[in-house]
Amino acid sequence: MKMNSKLRGGFTLVELLVVIVIIAALAGLASPAILRSRKKADQTEAVSNARQIGISLMDFDTEYGSFPDTVTAAAVAAATETTVVSGASANDRFRQLIRAGIVESEAIFYAKTAFTRKPDGIINGEEALKGGEVGFSFFVKADGGGLSSAGNSGRPILVTPSKESLLATGDFDPDPFDSKAVILKLDNSVTSVNIIKASGRILLSGKAPLATGEDTVWGTGITPAFAHPTKRQ
Repeated sequence: MKMNSKLRGGFTLVELLVVIVIIAALAGLASPAILRSRKKADQTEAVSNARQIGISLMDFDTEYGSFPDTVTAAAVAAATETTVVSGASANDRFRQLIRAGIVESEAIFYAKTAFTRKPDGIINGEEALKGGEVGFSFFVKADGGGLSSAGNSGRPILVTPSKESLLATGDFDPDPFDSKAVILKLDNSVTSVNIIKASGRILLSGKAPLATGEDTVWGTGITPAFAHPTKRQ
């Protein structure tokens, strides 16, 4: 008995093309879901890291009297007999946590943004938290001083993801976390708020994050500002 020539010869070209088209269509349908899942995972990592930074900042505040600033940089240098370079960026301030021995890894300072890369794990000297290894913007006083654990528990401490091209203005990038910004507050709670795509801005209880006044979390005694991370070179 002769075998069917179609079975003996395998798939025809038309059948192969149909299979390819079906696979491509299925891949196209799956891609948005995969992308959303990846962004959700990146957001979850940012939430976890923000909480760990918050705990470290509280420990630092207990030991040095405030969150990292120029004054604490000198105190850390004296306490550890090292040179602590004082700077205005989030990288410079967070580096004090490592130099003080409160944090022993760069990993918690990472958040997925357009300008970050995974930290390389080198924490010696100025190799710690190089440009691109920090993904969080840090709230500070406009005069450069550090905030502290005292004050309204709803005040923001950290926020991500800032927009690479607009780090100086405090606009946020809706892409990394599917139009969400991750915010750590003074009570060490973490919340996710919507980023307004048209403007790149966020609102906290209906107010801009740096808004001051009696009806805001900052009140009238503090003028806040952003210490943004430095970009990778």
